[in-house]
Amino acid sequence: MSPSDLTFMPLPWLLLLLLLAFTVHARGTPQIPAVIVFGDSSADPGNNNHIPTIIKSNFPPYGRDFPGGRSTGRFCNGRIAADFISDALGIKPEVPAYLDPAYSIKDFATGVSFASAGTGLDNATAAIPNVIPLWKELQYFREYKHRLRGFMGKMNASKLLNDALYVISIGTNDFVENYYLLPTRSAHLTVTQYQDFLIAIVSDLVRKIYHLGGRKFSMTSLPPMGCLPLERTANLLDGRGCNREQNQAAVGYNEKLKALVEELNSELHGARLTYSDVYRIWTEILENPTSFGFENTADGCCATGEFELSYLCNKWSPFTCPDASKYVFWDAFHPTEKAYKIIADHVLKTSSA
Repeated sequence: MSPSDLTFMPLPWLLLLLLLAFTVHARGTPQIPAVIVFGDSSADPGNNNHIPTIIKSNFPPYGRDFPGGRSTGRFCNGRIAADFISDALGIKPEVPAYLDPAYSIKDFATGVSFASAGTGLDNATAAIPNVIPLWKELQYFREYKHRLRGFMGKMNASKLLNDALYVISIGTNDFVENYYLLPTRSAHLTVTQYQDFLIAIVSDLVRKIYHLGGRKFSMTSLPPMGCLPLERTANLLDGRGCNREQNQAAVGYNEKLKALVEELNSELHGARLTYSDVYRIWTEILENPTSFGFENTADGCCATGEFELSYLCNKWSPFTCPDASKYVFWDAFHPTEKAYKIIADHVLKTSSA
């Protein structure tokens, strides 16, 4: 259509044409240009593949339901929550691992994950399995910002960092593999004191990301960690039921995280933090599994499903279930792709809407 055609077009039709053009542009351009992720195995798409640690999952049957059946290093049979969030925002179907040499800064400009399976807020947690500590994830982010400026220019990089969604999913390992397993922290700190210790680290992390350009944050709560198959297996005295003490620790931590979100929203000018209550949706799934299409909530699909994860969850196990969609958990610690999809949908429809 030429400019002369527009000149003789009736006004109502011209307005309609402009409205349609605006609608197409709005739908084709995501408001959030990138998803940037910090966290642990709930958000690691394969960074641990590239560091010397035994906490890896880059082998079958991990990834058997991922596009192409690839074992990417995600602790899941398929995609994880951050992938579904990125996909739902119209950005891209998977968020890549920062340490994966198969990707370039061009790929990372629309989303990247610095997460490392086995890590925690507490540096001592990361030291146990020799994975990437949180301070290192932040260092990678600073490096990423520098690379981004070189790729797209300082102004465009700053705008992208301002508009990006920062997903922070971390903290379970601090309790499960650190506080309740080793005496290092529990001998000197009560659960309440340890919660406060971790919340102070979260606060410091958000402030540092904010000063580096971050403005939109999705702060993920802890799940009912006492209901993980591994924790239920260890809870023999209670008939393999959920560990109530650990769940209460998660509830207490979550309350403090929610309060921190409110505090930072009022303090950090221009910041928008949301509290993503995954504890609630997890509880709904575990209490009413059939309404979500699940048949098993107590065991993982891989191997016996009671204690296996990482190298103990392998292709030689004769017990791995044929259909992971019937299970809430993939291994003894991590959700299935279906469960992650439900969690991501819940986050997008509630706190991050």
